[in-house]
Amino acid sequence: MPERLILASASAARAALLREAGIPFEVRPASIDEARIKRLARAIGDTAIACALALAAEKARAISRHDPEALVIGADQILVADEEWFDKPTHLAEAKKQLQRLRGRTHQLATAACAVCGGTTIWQAASMPELTMRPFSDAFLDVYVAAEDEALLGSVGAYRLERRGIQLFSGIAGDYFAVLGLPLLELLEFLRTLGMAPR
Repeated sequence: MPERLILASASAARAALLREAGIPFEVRPASIDEARIKRLARAIGDTAIACALALAAEKARAISRHDPEALVIGADQILVADEEWFDKPTHLAEAKKQLQRLRGRTHQLATAACAVCGGTTIWQAASMPELTMRPFSDAFLDVYVAAEDEALLGSVGAYRLERRGIQLFSGIAGDYFAVLGLPLLELLEFLRTLGMAPR
């Protein structure tokens, strides 16, 4: 039975979810070729959920190879709008352009997590919450981007729902925690079965 939990993610939101739930863990981001995995998934016709699960598993395995005694949690998220997959923006101009494209539309967040121990996947979960952006003004967008600044680059949607980003939306359906990047209720239930979260 593993005694240590590692989060194989650099996401501040995912770390905050685990920390605020009272789960002891360490953060060790995994470095994998995400673009290659996404290209392959698109080429063979995989769904965004299947690709997110593959990415989450690859991240967890990458860390598990160096620490096989620990339980490693990998997670990933892909934004899908009308069959188009969006990546994290790399600069603020790209974030603004992405938000302009999503404005007034509904998109999904293919969110996946998996647990790997000793190189073997022993648990996985996925969720696909749906979010509708309101038709906000260009003036609002300018103020929003200036206020959030570089923090926008850490999210696939260029928004943080738990912060000012909530003002972008008119509707949200599905798991709130999955929107933030982790199917937390399912993960906590799994950790309880291992004695790594209180029963």
